[in-house]
Amino acid sequence: MISTPDRRRIVALINTARQNGARLAPACKVAHIDPRTYQRWIKNGRVQSDKRPLIARAEPANKLTPEERQSVLDTCHKPAYASMAPGQIGSPTR
Repeated sequence: MISTPDRRRIVALINTARQNGARLAPACKVAHIDPRTYQRWIKNGRVQSDKRPLIARAEPANKLTPEERQSVLDTCHKPAYASMAPGQIGSPTR
């Protein structure tokens, strides 16, 4: 994610380039953003902040219950598995 102050700085730089004769697509390419991203950032003449962190998201249907999570942790902490990566525990020998 790009912070709002960084968005403002990038938009200001692109706007300056455009005032000096650059087209939007090349100016955005130099800034490493897509022209559509620039357009999304600008609403009603103002730079918009990123709304993704503010969205309430549902928990995944396959989320472990606290008991399942603790069971996984208990298994991983057993001495027999101390030298193994988590992906190797319970997997067939490779």
